[in-house]
Amino acid sequence: MSYDPSDEGARTDFQSAMDYGDYLGLETVLHAQELHSGDHNEMLFIIQHQTSELWMKLMLHELRAARSAIAADTLAPAFKMLARVARVMEQLVHGWDVLATMTPSEYSRLRPFLGSSSGFQSWQYREVEFLLGNKNAAMLKAHAHRPDLAAHLHEALVSPSLYDEAVGLLARRGFAIDPPPGDWSKPYEFNDSVAVAWLAIYREPERHWALYELAEELIDLEDAFRQWRFRHVTTVERIIGFKRGTGGTSGVSYLRKMLDVVLFPELWKVRTDL
Repeated sequence: MSYDPSDEGARTDFQSAMDYGDYLGLETVLHAQELHSGDHNEMLFIIQHQTSELWMKLMLHELRAARSAIAADTLAPAFKMLARVARVMEQLVHGWDVLATMTPSEYSRLRPFLGSSSGFQSWQYREVEFLLGNKNAAMLKAHAHRPDLAAHLHEALVSPSLYDEAVGLLARRGFAIDPPPGDWSKPYEFNDSVAVAWLAIYREPERHWALYELAEELIDLEDAFRQWRFRHVTTVERIIGFKRGTGGTSGVSYLRKMLDVVLFPELWKVRTDL
């Protein structure tokens, strides 16, 4: 069937107007895939990781805003932002499903061309972890060659995490919370006073509905984050087994250690204490 969309008013002349590609910067995005190996499967590998970095950019945008909203006691926008981040993580999980179509034989042909580059060096992923409370100053070393990125990550390291702000909110809402640490750069540690506060909230959700909803948004977030990390581990093992990572880590063994990290420990303990 012959069809001309301009008959219905669709614009087709963009000589002096911004079109779809202009708005999205597609010339830059679609020409950012520089193949090094000449192997057919390298396009998948590059696009998978570039797409992940774009999703992480959105996650950081939302997490920073959610942290600010919680600090300002404006929880409704924070709920929306946290829910969006959890959905982004679901997209990242499905992204590993696509990469898992690459076989060990296919990956082995392009691996030599990766050099020492590795997802371990993703500064955006590191900032996501810092924002979620998994602080580790040693992780800054991989970015020392980029003073701008190192300074940016150091700022994230020494700033309160999303959960630090949530705990501060509990104190402002009248719960007896221990004074915050003087150094935000350390990993968050389980605190009995925080556990007692969350337990009181879960025992009377109607009385503390906003905080109860915040708790469940945080649990959704960590649940999604765990699934993302787990899918990462299984995909890596499926493709490279127990070889060392290109960035020098122990590969799967290192990634499995990360599965044991608990971001919001008191919120998980409350399930047992109720």
